[in-house]
Amino acid sequence: MRLISNAIIVDHLTKQYPGTLAVDDISFTVPAGGIIGLLGGNGAGKTTTISMLLGLLVPTSGTINILGHNMATDRFAALARMNFSSPYIALPARLSVIENLRVYGHLYNVPHLKHRIEELTETFALAPILNRLAGELSAGQKTRVALAKSLINTPDILLLDEPTASLDPDTGDYVRTTLENYRAEHGAAILLASHNMAEVERLCDDVLMMKSGKIVDRGTPADLIARYGREDMEQVFLDIARNSTI
Repeated sequence: MRLISNAIIVDHLTKQYPGTLAVDDISFTVPAGGIIGLLGGNGAGKTTTISMLLGLLVPTSGTINILGHNMATDRFAALARMNFSSPYIALPARLSVIENLRVYGHLYNVPHLKHRIEELTETFALAPILNRLAGELSAGQKTRVALAKSLINTPDILLLDEPTASLDPDTGDYVRTTLENYRAEHGAAILLASHNMAEVERLCDDVLMMKSGKIVDRGTPADLIARYGREDMEQVFLDIARNSTI
């Protein structure tokens, strides 16, 4: 397999809706093996950006290159090596947890699927809920199942939207450790959208700050904290969100 330095390359990406510029000429890279935070308030353009990376939305202009593949012309080659998790996008509610994992495993042509599901069941403590319908799960259980689904194909790229939302502190810490270990073991690139600033400080090598569809600042968490003269990323986030001149 050809080695690449940047798993994701976004160049002058724009998404225009009638009367709304959702994403405004943004460019960034996600290095192979890196964890990059994509931060911003509601309406900043994070979800639209992730949707374009997944091929769910067609950009108005600009290019997306993932794992050496142009997403406009060769997206299926990249999508087979990617996955996504969000607690806000429901899995099929009438399927049990194990049925969901089997369906997604078959969609990705996962080899030795039974063994892979067993691994994920242990990792995310899913055994007590494997036969429960996805629609009957609690918010925290749904989050754990969504994360298991996102790792079913051992992806080279993970796109994560609030990966620890609705989890108690202990389980959230366990999930963050799992993501750190997965990155270290597989060299996966992770793009993380989160409102949990302690999570961002712990996990992210670099951070992209979005506001009104633009990337208004970027840097390591430590660099941003020092630049804004603040104590932590939560204070930096509030500074950017409340400053109308940025």
